[in-house]
This record gives sequence, structure tokens and C-alpha cells, in this order.
Amino acid sequence: MKYAGEAPEAPAAGQAAGPAAAVPGPAPARDARDRDEQRGTRNRVARSILDHGPSTAAELAERLELTQAAVRRHLDTLVAEGIVEPREKRVYGARGRGRPAKVFALTDCGRDAFDQAYDQLARDALHWIARAAGGGEAGEAAVAAFARARMAAQAEAYRERVQAAPPEERTEALARALTADGYAATARSAPVGEQLCQHHCPVAHVAEQFPQLCEAETEVFSRLLGTHVQRLATIAHGDGVCTTFIPKTINTASTSTAGRNPA
Repeated sequence: MKYAGEAPEAPAAGQAAGPAAAVPGPAPARDARDRDEQRGTRNRVARSILDHGPSTAAELAERLELTQAAVRRHLDTLVAEGIVEPREKRVYGARGRGRPAKVFALTDCGRDAFDQAYDQLARDALHWIARAAGGGEAGEAAVAAFARARMAAQAEAYRERVQAAPPEERTEALARALTADGYAATARSAPVGEQLCQHHCPVAHVAEQFPQLCEAETEVFSRLLGTHVQRLATIAHGDGVCTTFIPKTINTASTSTAGRNPA
């Protein structure tokens, strides 16, 4: 879920509507507009919490010029979606009578729903590694070493799951492990083997500039599955899916073929 773009709000009470608003559209179209408007308002509620920190329904209503009842309806939906969570408001100093007000804060999932600057941070860090190593081939080798170390640590979490599966099910086991890490991976049969497909890549934007990330991943797949594998496509190179080919015979280890399928 992304909150980067927000649907426009409906005209406020008393505001003149355009000529097209004079004749109601078909019911399905009205329903779609209503859903978009409700989603846009929920986005505004979540964004206000991001900008101002944990907030009460009254504070949100005042900032957004909405009724408290409307804000509470949107908060209920956001809580159900795991975007925000209710907390007891911190009280500094002497606490007055009655129960403390409830505030709503973003969850980790809610923060991740907003566009973050993590990609740029990762690119900056890898550029720094390359420069610190002296640039050129030495810099590229340093980035590759980092990528291999990163994937080696990640592979340890996958190794137990893959090795616990029968040989004919290890690609599927790897796909499930990758999915748990956000890669939305699947395994499917191919004429002379299998294809491991990753429908999402959390580091795709960074890998566009640093293909060493893809190469290290391919090497890890080869070691985990105990066979030569071949990367056929990557999201980082503009393909719709990261696709890795695994031949049917998976008991002979060899060096992986990283990168794109040669022309």
C-alpha cells in the first residue's frame, strides 16, 4: 500500500460544484468515486500522523477539518489494515482524573507504506564503499564483496528450509523462504528444469546501478540448490520478473551463471 498519491477530497458543504456534478452518474461509477474519496481521506489521516506523530481523534479532526466521527471511522479501518495502532497517551507530570486520552500511532507497516529514502541511502553507501576502495575495478570488487557477504548472511536463513526439503522440492522451498522476505517468489516447471520467479525485488532500484547485488544472489541460489543456475531476467534490468533457471539435475554443484541470459 502506497500513500504517495492521495485522491481529491469531495467539495465541502456549500461549495459550488461543476456542471458535470448536476447529473448523478451511474451507481457503480458513484460507488467507485466514493471509495476513492474515502481512501484519499484515510491517506490524509495516516499522513497527518506521520507528520505530527501520535495523535488523538480530536487532534486529527481539527487538523484535517473533519468531524471526529468521520476520523474515528477512518481510524478503525486503518487499525484493521495494520497501518495504525491505538496507544495510551503519555502524560508528563501529574495525571488528572479520568482515563488518559487514546492516541493513534503508525505501525512499522504503516511507515513502510510511505515512500522512503532507503534506496538513495543504499546507493550512497555503495558508492562510498566503491570510492573508499579506490574506485575503478577495486571499487567494483569491494561492492561485489559486500554483496556476497550480505547474501551469505541471508542464505543462512534459507539453508535449513531448503536442505530439509526433498531434492525435487528444494526450488519450491527456496521460493517460500524468499516470499517470507518480501520477494513474492514462485517456482514453476520448465521443459528441462524449473524456473524460480521473483515477482518483487526490494532492492531493484539499487541493483540498477549495482548489478553485483543480482550476481551475488544468483551465486547463493546455486550453492543452496547444489547446481548450476542461470539468471534469465531481472527486474533491475527492466524485466517484469526476476527469473532464474534451475536444470532438472540438482545434485552436481558447479559455478553459477550470473547476470542476464547472453544474446
